[in-house]
Amino acid sequence: MRAYDLDDVEIVPSRRTRSSKDVSLSWQIDAYRFDIPLMTHPTDAVVSPATAVRIGELGGLAVLNAEGLWARHADVEDAIFRLVTAAEEAEDASSAVSLLQELHAAPVRVDLLSAAIKQMRESGVTVAARVSPQHAEELTPDLLAAGVEILVVQGTIISAEHVERDGEPLNLKRFIGDLDVPVIAGGVGDYRTAMHLMRTGAAGVIVGFGDSSATTTTQTLGIGVPMATAIADAASARRDYLDETGGRYVHVLADGGIRTSGDIAKAIACGADAVVLGESLATASESPAQGYYWTAAGAHPSLPRSDLYPSLNPPHDLETLLFGPSSEPYGTVNLFGALRRAMAKTGYSDLKEFQKVGLTVRR
Repeated sequence: MRAYDLDDVEIVPSRRTRSSKDVSLSWQIDAYRFDIPLMTHPTDAVVSPATAVRIGELGGLAVLNAEGLWARHADVEDAIFRLVTAAEEAEDASSAVSLLQELHAAPVRVDLLSAAIKQMRESGVTVAARVSPQHAEELTPDLLAAGVEILVVQGTIISAEHVERDGEPLNLKRFIGDLDVPVIAGGVGDYRTAMHLMRTGAAGVIVGFGDSSATTTTQTLGIGVPMATAIADAASARRDYLDETGGRYVHVLADGGIRTSGDIAKAIACGADAVVLGESLATASESPAQGYYWTAAGAHPSLPRSDLYPSLNPPHDLETLLFGPSSEPYGTVNLFGALRRAMAKTGYSDLKEFQKVGLTVRR
């Protein structure tokens, strides 16, 4: 089977253009509306309670890692300082990753998690938190009690048919059916798995495995997914599921391989409703890790799949990263201003229309 990454495709202009002032980037999932199609990757490197609030104020959806440092340590600033210091001083990544594992060996404390969520909730932004499939049933009641409005069940790879010899695996369909909040689940990489997750009742499906400069999933597991094809496959599953259910729409969120504003535009053009950004936001002056980036998979106790990667881009505040102005011509600043311009240049006024834009494949 031939598959394509975002670097392999390009957007084709249409016969029409329009003013960027007439373009809407708004995105709505369930009852929650956002000004831009952005969800953050749930990493402590980018999302603290304070940055979650700021991203929400700027129109995006920030996702706190409910199994991360803010749930395990009272002094997270000190923990991250130690991590960044280890990453800067080490000759290889192992010492920083070892410290990340050690910090995540501390137990999750409901009081710390509730305090972090309270800070987000009291600001008035939409509150979202991520749990792993392994701990979803254990942590979700406390998350809902604390005020979480959107639940993200995310692993490197997730399925609706997990098989386990010992113990009771998470039954996503029953789990989601018992909740009164929308659930976004993933990641997936093909049509069939996306369709299975949609049939569990998920409001959104994450496509991709969070590929970035920091992730090592392909090196450690041999698993990867060309994002352009994966997004298009999931969008095809969404269309078929819409027909199957007589109108139930499930959102597709693209997570991985998105490094520039052009990648954002191509992900939407391939069929995504929103993008999941992590590494692109690590250089924000508000980000907790001072330009370093890692994913939750880096803390796995026996098989970490992310290191602590230093960004090479200069720092900017979050508002500038998302909306400019930019003096850099490489697509790393003014990410959503560029998406608006791409839509205007091809004549589309909203995200759903832009999913119909033509694409070409490089040879």
